[in-house]
Amino acid sequence: MHASKVSRRLKEATAPEVCEYIYQPRLAGFAEGFGYLGDVNKAHIVMLADSGLIRQEHAAALAKGVLDMETVGPNAVELDPNREDAYFNYEAHLMEQVGHDIGGRLHTGRSRNDILATIDRLRGRDVLLELIDTLISVRRTALENAGRYAEVVMPGYTHLQPAQPITYGFYLAGVAQALERDSRRLTTTLESMNQSPLGSAAFAGTPFAIDRARSAELLGFDGYLDNTLDAIASRDFILESMSHLSLLAVFWSRVAQDYFTWTTHEFSLVEFPDSVAGTSSIMPQKKNPVVLEYLKGRSGHIVGLLMGASMTIKGTNFTHSGDANREGTRGFWEAAEESVRCLKLLELVLRTAAPKAELTLRRAAEDFSTATALADLMVRDADLSFREAHHIVGAVVRQAMDAGQHADQITGEMIDAAAQDQIGHPLNLDPQRIRECLDPVENVKARNSAGGPGISSLSATLEAANARLTLDAGQNQVRHQRLASAKARLQNATQALAR
Repeated sequence: MHASKVSRRLKEATAPEVCEYIYQPRLAGFAEGFGYLGDVNKAHIVMLADSGLIRQEHAAALAKGVLDMETVGPNAVELDPNREDAYFNYEAHLMEQVGHDIGGRLHTGRSRNDILATIDRLRGRDVLLELIDTLISVRRTALENAGRYAEVVMPGYTHLQPAQPITYGFYLAGVAQALERDSRRLTTTLESMNQSPLGSAAFAGTPFAIDRARSAELLGFDGYLDNTLDAIASRDFILESMSHLSLLAVFWSRVAQDYFTWTTHEFSLVEFPDSVAGTSSIMPQKKNPVVLEYLKGRSGHIVGLLMGASMTIKGTNFTHSGDANREGTRGFWEAAEESVRCLKLLELVLRTAAPKAELTLRRAAEDFSTATALADLMVRDADLSFREAHHIVGAVVRQAMDAGQHADQITGEMIDAAAQDQIGHPLNLDPQRIRECLDPVENVKARNSAGGPGISSLSATLEAANARLTLDAGQNQVRHQRLASAKARLQNATQALAR
């Protein structure tokens, strides 16, 4: 039996089951991580050469070898699960190109542990940038349609009961505001995790006089993690990101549930084009909200991935281990990929949903959601306490419902009768003022307190939100440009070394 291909400590070949069930599946992602591993290797070679830790001719050969591998791509590397993972397979191929002595010098002053930790941060950084970009796009769509539908009055609900009139644009402005917080959460994580673990080696640093700041700079990090144990042991930025994605998923599921309700035949407040609907195999009249169902269903999956990662990591020691740093992180990439898909579907929903303006207005006029405005009128014009006004309006609503009347059929006489019964005297309110209160359009116009649905208040909200969106988009673009510049500098430094 042949000995291990990667260790003289291990005298037996890796068991077929280990290769089949552990190492082979890990190698399936070799192509995806190939570029990140190449960048880590380039930064390490340049740093070793700059620090005088390897001879220039060795550094030049290594730099050329890594660049040549980059040119031919990951498919040129023969993947052998008996070599355990991506790094050993990469290293074996490099050694074939530049020789075992020179190729073996690449690993001076480092470990797979800090390589893997660095790759996770590089890859995680790109993932968060894409998520933030996608969120910005969804926010932009929400705000555009918030302005478009700023005066489309509809019932607002609490406890899924008609509550107060709002506008569809006001609802979308609320969606945009919540998504803005999701953007900020992910941005905060992105900024805090952009620190390099490279140079931490296994976990206890290295006796070689490496320059961690130089390799961090070459890879576009803002600095390096000072404590080498923490740098290797922790993937908290992944759990933090997954927590943010879980909050985001819970939110988009709530929005999807609103549309799910509004598009039912019974509500019929909003309609989607046929292009975003499904049908039934047996019931020809059906128009099924498949996108909304997908969004709601996938949110549970993303929350489950967070729980799985948390439970995997919680029982591990505070150091490097495969269960913490490999198994505990695998769900993040799936959660992030799924979140991007769901955000694009959410944007499709927000872009294509159209309120049935005439029906939403009629519902708001008839469903007693204007009742609070009537109570407010009694406080202002009849000098009642709000609680007294609440009791009177409640009695009026009850009377109207019992008579089969709608809210817009309430009269001054009905109000006076209820007032006489409740407080012992009529109110004699101005009939025109009563009509204005019971008119959902006028009702919304009056709600101009800060952040309210009134057009002047909503316009101010949208103006400020659009300004913040422009700022956020610009800042994320700057991040992209900074990383692109760092990547170009790394490439130039490696090419200069290879000459």
